Amino acid sequence: MDGKITKTSGWEKRKARVRKKIKGTSERPRLNVYRSNKHIYAQVIDDSTGKTIAAASTKTDGVADKAKKADAAKSVGVLVGKLAIEKGVDKVVFDRSGYIYHGRIKALADGAREAGLKF
Repeated sequence: MDGKITKTSGWEKRKARVRKKIKGTSERPRLNVYRSNKHIYAQVIDDSTGKTIAAASTKTDGVADKAKKADAAKSVGVLVGKLAIEKGVDKVVFDRSGYIYHGRIKALADGAREAGLKF
């Protein structure tokens, strides 16, 4: 790529920088977020075993189609928070995956906090 920084390579660099500092344990799993243009995905991952504890997205049944993407992201956060609490997880480490903590990412985090998860 001739050393050029593209949008995706910059995102991958930021993601790696964030992931270097964040590790999910069985006591505090990692709440990972992925954002595409249409959808948002969240999963709670225990890195010590490599297992996904809970997952939700805008494609999941029970997440209403919202007019605004931020509202849909908040409902995904609430759903993943409820699923994690059902599995016995109440504290997580937030992995924003190199995205700026703003907009849909912030809405998802607020929704998860609303459901009872502690960051």
